[in-house]
Amino acid sequence: MHELIRANDPVLLSFAESLMKDAGIHCFIADQGMSILEGSLGMLPRRLLVDEDHADRARRILVDAGLGDELRERK
Repeated sequence: MHELIRANDPVLLSFAESLMKDAGIHCFIADQGMSILEGSLGMLPRRLLVDEDHADRARRILVDAGLGDELRERK
């Protein structure tokens, strides 16, 4: 899996997840359980992950939606 976004903002993550689903790209929000354990205070970031095969397309979709500044650097 390829990490696209790491954020504490649930609205941002929900929007990005919605974009991926609309495009037919399977994604996963990692670390949601850790966020619940810390009391949902927003201290631990969650990560938006996609399959490596879809990472480039997913990045283009997020950039087109104005979320380019939120993207993690490609390794």
